[in-house]
Amino acid sequence: MIDGALGEGGGQIIRTSLALSMVTGRPVRIHRIRAKRKKPGLLRQHLTALNAAVEICNAEVSGNELGSGALTFRPGAIRGGNYTFRIGTAGSTSLVLQTLLPALMVADEPSEIVIEGGTHNPFSPPFTFLEKVFAPLINRMGPALELKLEQHGFYPAGGGRMIAQINPCRKMQHLNLMGRTPHPELSATALCCGIPETVGERELKKLGSILDIPKEQLMAQRVKANGAGNALMCAVSEENITELFTEYGERGVTAEQVAIKLAREVKEHLNADVPVGPHLADQLMIPMAMAGAGSFRTTAPTLHSTTNLEIINRFYDHNMLFEQESELVWRFEVR
Repeated sequence: MIDGALGEGGGQIIRTSLALSMVTGRPVRIHRIRAKRKKPGLLRQHLTALNAAVEICNAEVSGNELGSGALTFRPGAIRGGNYTFRIGTAGSTSLVLQTLLPALMVADEPSEIVIEGGTHNPFSPPFTFLEKVFAPLINRMGPALELKLEQHGFYPAGGGRMIAQINPCRKMQHLNLMGRTPHPELSATALCCGIPETVGERELKKLGSILDIPKEQLMAQRVKANGAGNALMCAVSEENITELFTEYGERGVTAEQVAIKLAREVKEHLNADVPVGPHLADQLMIPMAMAGAGSFRTTAPTLHSTTNLEIINRFYDHNMLFEQESELVWRFEVR
C-alpha cells in the first residue's frame, strides 16, 4: 500500500509506482492519489499512463477512471511492440513515457511508442530535454532509446506528437556522473509559435548578455503547433553530459524577465560545479536502481526527488541515498 499523499503528494508517486511494479512484477495499491494537489485524483495524463501500463503488461487494474482517488495494479508479463497513446489534452507526453520506459528497457523485444499530447509545457521535462540530455545517458546504460518529435505541443493547446523507439537490454550498466568539465559550452534556443519571432530574439539577446553566450550559439526557431507557445532553453554541454534548463514565456511576462529567470537557474547550476541538475536527478534514479549501482553529484535534492527515492526504496533492497558533501553539493548513490 502506497500513500499518494506522501512527500510532494503528486503524480510522480503514480508514475514511479507503476513503472517499478512492471519491472519487479510486484502488485501495487495506491490510495489518496495526488492528495496535495488542487484537483486530487487521476487527471487525463495520469489515466493515460495507467491505461498504457495496463496494455504493455496485460495488468489487472481497478480505479482506472478520471478523478479516481485509489487504484490497484497487478502486472503481467511485459510485452514490447508498437503502441499509440493519446492523452487528449496538453498533458505531458514525457511523463507518460517516463512511466512506460523502465519496463520496455528490459522487455523481450523492441518497442515503438507514439504519444500525443503536450511536448513542451511547464512542470515536466520538455521533449528537447529527453532527446538531448536523458536519452544519451540511457544509451550508455545499455538500452537504445531513439526519440523523434513530429509535432510540437505547447500548453494549453497540446496536439504534440512524439515517437520513442526502444531496443531493450538484458542487464542495465552502471552510470557514474561525479565530475564536471572545467569550462562547459553554453548554447540557447528560443522556440516560438504564434508569437512574433522578435520575442525569442529578445530573450536570446538578454540571456546571452547575462551568461556571455556567443551570438553563433543563440538560435531563434519558429515551429508549428496547434496553439501559441514560447520556450527558452539553455544547454550546458560537457564532455560526458549535456544539461538543459527551460523557461516558458507567458502573458504579462516580458521576454527579458523570462531570460533573467532562466539565467538565474543556469548560474546556480554552474556555481554548484556539479554535472547533474535537479530535474535530471529525478530522471536517473529509476534506471540506476534497475542497474543496481551508480552515482552522481547534484545540488540539494528537491522534495520531488526525496519522494521519488522513498517510493523506489519500497521496491528495491539496494542502499540508495542522498548524502551532502558540501554547502552546494550532494551525492546520490546506489550501493
